[in-house]
Amino acid sequence: MSIKTITIIVVTILLTAALAQNTDKVPFAFLFANFYVSKLMMMAVVAVVAFILGWLVGRPKKAKFDIGAYHDNIHKKDDPNTLSDEDREYIS
Repeated sequence: MSIKTITIIVVTILLTAALAQNTDKVPFAFLFANFYVSKLMMMAVVAVVAFILGWLVGRPKKAKFDIGAYHDNIHKKDDPNTLSDEDREYIS
């Protein structure tokens, strides 16, 4: 087995043990409401929200800015007459 597989197994066992030990109900206050929620449920909600936020922040952007095309467009790279009069005089 690889180190990655062993690490995944160990983390899974530790998370399972932590979840199994935290099934009791605890008071939870949200804004003006107070209610009892299972620690297991709260940990699951926090994990799902953290996963979604991490996925949203870490995903690549759809459109990337192409600085080369922007530069070429400004400086008219395809135009053969880009030399200044001084450059033409120097070359001649």
